Amino acid sequence: MAVPHADRGPVEGSRSETGRRRFLLPSLMFTALTVSVVSTLGAPMVPTVAREQHVSLSAAQWMLTATLLAGAVAGPVLGRLGDGPRRRGAIQGALASVLAGSVLAAAAPGFAWLLVGRVLQGVGMGLLPLAISVAREHLPADRMRSGIASLSVTTSVGAGIGYPLTGVIAQHLDYRAGFWFAALLSGLALVVVGWVVPVGSSNPRRPLDVTGAALLCSGLALILLALSQGMAWGPASAATLGCLGGGTVVLVVWAVQALRTPSPLVDIRLVRNRAVLAANATALLTGIGMFGVLSLVNLYTQVSSGSGYGFDLSLTATGLVLLPISLGSLTANRAASALVSRFGPYKVLPVGSLVVTADLLMLALWRDHVAVLALGTFLLGAGVGAAYAVMPLLIVRHVPPSETASATSFNQVLRTVGGSVGSAAVSAVLLAHTPPGGNVPEGSAYTTALLVTAGAAFLGFVVAVVLPPGRRSAAAAAEPVVTRRPARQARTAEVTSGIVRRDPRR
Repeated sequence: MAVPHADRGPVEGSRSETGRRRFLLPSLMFTALTVSVVSTLGAPMVPTVAREQHVSLSAAQWMLTATLLAGAVAGPVLGRLGDGPRRRGAIQGALASVLAGSVLAAAAPGFAWLLVGRVLQGVGMGLLPLAISVAREHLPADRMRSGIASLSVTTSVGAGIGYPLTGVIAQHLDYRAGFWFAALLSGLALVVVGWVVPVGSSNPRRPLDVTGAALLCSGLALILLALSQGMAWGPASAATLGCLGGGTVVLVVWAVQALRTPSPLVDIRLVRNRAVLAANATALLTGIGMFGVLSLVNLYTQVSSGSGYGFDLSLTATGLVLLPISLGSLTANRAASALVSRFGPYKVLPVGSLVVTADLLMLALWRDHVAVLALGTFLLGAGVGAAYAVMPLLIVRHVPPSETASATSFNQVLRTVGGSVGSAAVSAVLLAHTPPGGNVPEGSAYTTALLVTAGAAFLGFVVAVVLPPGRRSAAAAAEPVVTRRPARQARTAEVTSGIVRRDPRR
């Protein structure tokens, strides 16, 4: 896609500029992987932090909740900022936040400062959509599709790398070493982005919808707070139900506001396009399966074999069992690229959800050997990798360039919400199957939890089959929405024209 000369800088065409563009995709992938790895630093270190900071395990869990909430709040705002000339500044600002949060968490004199650091780290979770937006605008046409797919699977690849890395740090080093390592990675990413990523975008500057941002972020924060802390508060407690009900009401108000404002934070009319809706619904449901398996395998492998199940593995060994997620995601990314070229993205999306469903069913029925769990994590990475590789391709095909980061950030938020739902569901099932006064759930709890998450993944498969427009032309699948606002008519026409220009099978 051609970019105006002003956006490419004064050295357009020079050897230095050519070198920078050659490293654009690797640099974006390094940045996305850095954020993904940093976001996984919390889970295995919760017991270590609780012990060294002299807080309870339930309090230490806020390490995860704080990062999750910050990512959900920052994602939509960064997505909108990334759809204009402030794109590189938004990326650098988010990475600077991750760097500052990593240093603060590493040097924190108390648990409260550690939580502040984790909040600052969570801002980086909104960087992936910005990277995808840069790739769409600045990569050559023949590399754009594969580049976007590769960026999208960094979530699962980073998780596969991050868990064993964190396990080694938590078991053999002080937990602060993990945050110093995160500071090193984010500092390198900040330098790379400043050198490689183009200054701005050819898309015009648009005002930030402050009201919409406040409503969407507040609603998401309340929902995620209820999901992540619901078991600690009690599923039927006033706090849990209040957060769920309040968050739902706020999100409804946000949807109404977004339909009425000329420059919304997330354009609802684009989100309800059948292909985009399929990508978003599948992201939510597949996220439940992915994070459900991560939680269950992490717990199951560390349970003492004297309980009748489990393998009594160390944190390091557990991380190695989770490592095949990265290999599965990378393998699926390459396979998905070839399958999309042959069959189109509409037929590849349900394949990913179906692989995740089959994997969950296999683990529900057969998990008596560590090798089986390793195979399960590989298949999980393959299924999630295939689905995540296709989702942004569907979104990019059906939204204009000026909405790329905003639309993909909304998809990223739904992955996060799905992960929270999966973790909450797993926690609820395990608690319900734990004997009174006991600390270890019954073995049947894992079977039930895996079947529940398999059901969610299968719903993702159904949605991916039913919702997309199939072989119809993409233009027919996204007819213009006639409204009284000329600005909306112009944006809808832009979407339609962008769709008409694209081959539906690309």
